[in-house]
Amino acid sequence: MNKSELIDAIAQHAQLTKADTARALDGLLKTIEMTLKSGDSVTLVGFGSFEVKARAARTGRNPQNGTPITIAAANIPGFKPGKNLKDAVNS
Repeated sequence: MNKSELIDAIAQHAQLTKADTARALDGLLKTIEMTLKSGDSVTLVGFGSFEVKARAARTGRNPQNGTPITIAAANIPGFKPGKNLKDAVNS
């Protein structure tokens, strides 16, 4: 499912216009992005949690010639599903 299909599905279930749904979804995504950028996490009880994880610097290999390269440390967004989401997917 891509973003436009998600907007269509939400608009149908929530009985909203596609334009209103698109603005709400964009607002949700931007809010999650800004919250993670500030170092906080976003928890939706039953659905899951979005959080930032630190990835340490490491040594990798250039796939073209096999020479070692240093991969810089980075902050990576992560998602941990909640119990209700896990149960829904597995039933």
